[in-house]
Amino acid sequence: MPMAVSPERPRTGVTRLTGGRLVKGDKLVEEDLWISSVTGKILLSQEAFYEYYVIPDQVIDLKGKILSPGFIDVQFNGGFGFDFSTIPDDMTEYRKGMRLLNKQLVSTGVTSYLPTIPSQKPEVYHHALQYLGPSGHARNPHEGSESLGAHCEGPFLSPTKNGIHNLEVLQEATHGFSDLEACYGPENLLPPNADGTRNSPITMITAAPEVTGIFESIPTIAKRGICFALGHTEATYEEATAALDAGATMITHLFNAMRPLHHRNPGIFGVLGEAEGKERPYYGVIADGIHLHPTTVKIAFNAHPEGFILVTDAMKTVGLPDGIYDWTNGDRWVKKGSRLTREGTDKIAGSCATLIECVSNFWNWTHASLPEVIRSVTSTPATMLGMEKEKGTLKPEADADLLILDAIESADGKKELKVEQVWKFGVKVYDHTE
Repeated sequence: MPMAVSPERPRTGVTRLTGGRLVKGDKLVEEDLWISSVTGKILLSQEAFYEYYVIPDQVIDLKGKILSPGFIDVQFNGGFGFDFSTIPDDMTEYRKGMRLLNKQLVSTGVTSYLPTIPSQKPEVYHHALQYLGPSGHARNPHEGSESLGAHCEGPFLSPTKNGIHNLEVLQEATHGFSDLEACYGPENLLPPNADGTRNSPITMITAAPEVTGIFESIPTIAKRGICFALGHTEATYEEATAALDAGATMITHLFNAMRPLHHRNPGIFGVLGEAEGKERPYYGVIADGIHLHPTTVKIAFNAHPEGFILVTDAMKTVGLPDGIYDWTNGDRWVKKGSRLTREGTDKIAGSCATLIECVSNFWNWTHASLPEVIRSVTSTPATMLGMEKEKGTLKPEADADLLILDAIESADGKKELKVEQVWKFGVKVYDHTE
């Protein structure tokens, strides 16, 4: 008589992560997290087990490691040799380069980002933006990091605060919002869909409010569901305050390429101070150890911790050896260690740091708790983008974009976070041991 064979239990696509310390609000909480590779979402574990009798396919013991939402970088110009501003003759090569970048970037803990194009000629935006819009609709974890939409940093910037942005491509909006449409392409500035979802490849625009036609365009930009950020600007405190009242919500790389703090006019930095009836903005900070002094970073964080967002402003030289690299508009960059400058000058040209490096720096420079540090690259940027239910959180129904982090503190007091694993849409896509 043949032996009965028990049928194999059908797979559920569910993973139970146990034994970890979850980042929830301002605390590290010891509890399990259930995720689904089928839906790509975080599950309500009690409901999955007790109501639907779901048994996980695998149970993974994190052995005390930190379980964090995936990191979000809202100012990322490129990396590992790929640059969003460099347009090849064959755009197939552009798509291939971006796919390769996404697969490399995810290993640094960045699961979502805003591909950023600094000031360029209109034709660059017209060619590139169609490829840089939100890519999450595909929900393919094996594609790596996910675009949340493009960040156009310029070209409507102050010529006296241009940094490394080429003066020849800077513009004014003499005809108001129509000049922005001409520059970026009207198809890239569409209003939201009827259900409120974003319908534009552009998610954020950085511009100087004092440049002709820009202040008047802020309400229209905001109504299109696009975040307006102040940056590369000579704006006074009063001008910055007026821009916030008009709909601006963000400041691009605080302190860099803007008026410095003055005791009689605090400039843009002044809007971080609490004022009755005023909403304080979010603001980006580059904590690479070059753009800002550690104490400056600490002062900014203490002024308005709820708006603090770490960014890299990384260029294509991230992950590349030292040397001289061509860019657009005839510019060339000199990479020496972690410092990147425009050739022939001492002007800083973006950064060569990864976001996990900036996070570790910030943790070392301040008295911020580990949950507060992680919040600056997870829940805060997600909330700034209006995606707090989908990204930057470990709450049920959020996307299962996760990091397993090792928090290391050496005998001399130096602290460091290391990326052990990365999960995208409930699927493990990176393991440092493999």
